[in-house]
Amino acid sequence: MYYLKMLIDGQLVDSISGDATVIHNPANQEPIAEVPVGRREDVRLALNAAQRAFPKWAETTSQRRGEILHEGARLVRQRIGEIARLLTLEEGKPLKQAKREVLSSANALDYYAEEGKRNFGEWVPTESRQTRSLVIKQPIGVAAIITPWNYPVDLLAWKVGPALAAGCTVVAKPSSKAPLAATAFAQAVNDAGTPAGVVNVVHGSGREVGAELVENPTSRKIAFTGETDTGRWIMEHAAQHIKRISLELGGQSPFIVCKDASIDDAVESCVQRAFSNMGQICISVNRIYVADEIADEFISKFVDRTVELKIGDGLDPDVDLGPMFNEAQRQKTQEHIADALGKGAKVLCGGHEPEGEEYKRGFFFLPTVLSHANHTMRVMREETFGPVAPVMRFKTLDDALRLANDTRYGLAAYIFTNDLTTAIYAAERLEAGGIGVNVNSVIETQAPFGAWKLSGFGHERAHYGLEEYLEIKHIRFGLVR
Repeated sequence: MYYLKMLIDGQLVDSISGDATVIHNPANQEPIAEVPVGRREDVRLALNAAQRAFPKWAETTSQRRGEILHEGARLVRQRIGEIARLLTLEEGKPLKQAKREVLSSANALDYYAEEGKRNFGEWVPTESRQTRSLVIKQPIGVAAIITPWNYPVDLLAWKVGPALAAGCTVVAKPSSKAPLAATAFAQAVNDAGTPAGVVNVVHGSGREVGAELVENPTSRKIAFTGETDTGRWIMEHAAQHIKRISLELGGQSPFIVCKDASIDDAVESCVQRAFSNMGQICISVNRIYVADEIADEFISKFVDRTVELKIGDGLDPDVDLGPMFNEAQRQKTQEHIADALGKGAKVLCGGHEPEGEEYKRGFFFLPTVLSHANHTMRVMREETFGPVAPVMRFKTLDDALRLANDTRYGLAAYIFTNDLTTAIYAAERLEAGGIGVNVNSVIETQAPFGAWKLSGFGHERAHYGLEEYLEIKHIRFGLVR
């Protein structure tokens, strides 16, 4: 059993109430850790600590902040074994994937350690020779960071990194269901020489801890990754204090395979993006559109590749897929499959829990491919967040684009084609914040990651992520001679 405490004002602490909860391993439901459960009063302590620390941290040079972030990255890499193991135990993803996530979080700290030094202002041309205008950027203040369970370390790092580089202090609320690796990551950043109160972590529910972070006037910025309905609530309540917010919400990503695409490349990319982390990724492939001319070959190869995936405990070095996160996610997946079957879909592989003694206690489910999909099915319109890949055929590219855009969401979209004109035509018309052409990811460190429609707004990564934590100030000088 692990015992991880909260981090407030530079100290590892229990909750004021003394309440605690047990975290269980989704591969076998065995208890793995006990963590304190914070309440509103714990959040207030953390916010006050962050507020006290803010003036000095904001005045710290970008060079010094960068040195601390680099040291934080070094400590995260040094502790990668411990942090990744906690991540696999609490969330389920294979250990090799957990290590990649932790490494990405360290890379985020290194990136913003340097990006913070490029927080430039500018001289602006003026209408009079007797005036000058200077535009500078300054940190917003205390940033509240609320992150989910599916990528608890990476999604925290890509908020903490730019916030600290900008000169903000933070209070983070990791998922109450998977707080272990995120807390260990935050502790590494704190141990890097960060002054007390600059980095704080409070465990607890969204209804209490999350609500206090949003509603308390001390926080001036809210950065949230999670469900769209929660994002709506945050917008409504943050408006009471006119807070800056950035939201990365639900997704329903289409994957278009054109008749001139490399089928083998498309199959491999689609399998990885549809089923990695059991489909529990915001930019996961949720629906596949394949040109009639190549549909039979693509579907046959896609199914063959899917059934090769090995499922099991994430600590097993040979597995490709771990368990789903919890029974609620598995039940939702089963409901979406049942709905699709009732409306004409056919299961080509998967569709049920794996057989065997080693799977009985965990939340395992076989990766599933459905054919004969259509847009009346929930799996084609809602975010399943599970290992299901429904396939639908199309006749023309415009038909595929119309179907791909027929959604409330707009986080990511993918298209495979070997024709440059087709790629540009489609990329300009797909309604999403990130478009992958012949690749299965829209994430790049030096490029913005953001959303359209009900998938949210604001950006992470690149200099765009830094600017989310900065206020712009115009200083106008009158010259006297």
